[in-house]
Amino acid sequence: MSTVIKTDGLTKKFPRVTALDQLTVEVQPGVVGLVGANGAGKSTLIKILLGLAPATSGTGQVLGLDIATEGSAIREQVGYMPEHDCLPPDVSATEFVVHMARMSGLPAAAARERTADTLRHVGLYEERYRPMGGYSTGMKQRVKLAQALVHDPKLVLLDEPTNGLDPVGRDEMLALIRRVYTDFGISVLVTTHLLGELERTCDHLVVIDGGRLLRSSSTASFTEVTQLIAVEVTDRPDEPGFDAEAAVLARLTAAGLSARTDGTKIMLVQLEDDDTYDTIRDTVADLGLGLVRLEQRRHRVAEIFATETGGPSDAAAS
Repeated sequence: MSTVIKTDGLTKKFPRVTALDQLTVEVQPGVVGLVGANGAGKSTLIKILLGLAPATSGTGQVLGLDIATEGSAIREQVGYMPEHDCLPPDVSATEFVVHMARMSGLPAAAARERTADTLRHVGLYEERYRPMGGYSTGMKQRVKLAQALVHDPKLVLLDEPTNGLDPVGRDEMLALIRRVYTDFGISVLVTTHLLGELERTCDHLVVIDGGRLLRSSSTASFTEVTQLIAVEVTDRPDEPGFDAEAAVLARLTAAGLSARTDGTKIMLVQLEDDDTYDTIRDTVADLGLGLVRLEQRRHRVAEIFATETGGPSDAAAS
């Protein structure tokens, strides 16, 4: 499996801050999440990988090309979706994406054909001739994704692609991002400060903080199962003052199990053996409650990020 991105000791210093600090990481083909709090160095890394900004020290390659000397060759093979709004309001999506395709070197006929196909893929085909000034935030994000894909790159770098989107829009964008790789074989590096949304989208996660690498490993290893069982029960509608969670916790503790709440309606019970499930089920039934959830809990990326950085951060929001 060939490496799509590789850095060795990559450092970027500004007069008062170090944006990247000896970053050494390898990214394989697939959908990779670049995760970190705002200001962690994600956008700086993307600019350096594209050859748009020089590193202070260290080396890097994108698709085997040197970031210091082959920036133009990198940009021919890589698509980039910037975080900021960059769309001219009085131009249609078709005009803009065709222009970007021509800028990437496609002939006029091929650019128009590729634009139509790409806008159809991102769900904007019916709206393609409208001026983009009238587009919603979600539609603008789709145009930005389309222009990153139109020249059929081998890799796309997506900087905060779900910014400004509501939950439904985020889910749709994440599904589109997943399809970029599964349907077209284009590798994706996607940056975000929202960890939860990447657990179901990315094959691999790279976590950085303060420009330093915290961890780089498969998403599955981040979200391994814990020895905790998540339990959620119904209330007693005929007894408004009855505290169902407190009653269950008291019974389980009396039965010798370690149990607590997670601050919401979810109770976490330590898994001792297979009998633990039976004890929980019987306790809930004896109290005349309904069982909403009974499942072995998985780690969340946000929890691991908080642990490895020594405390919670805005990156732990999901």
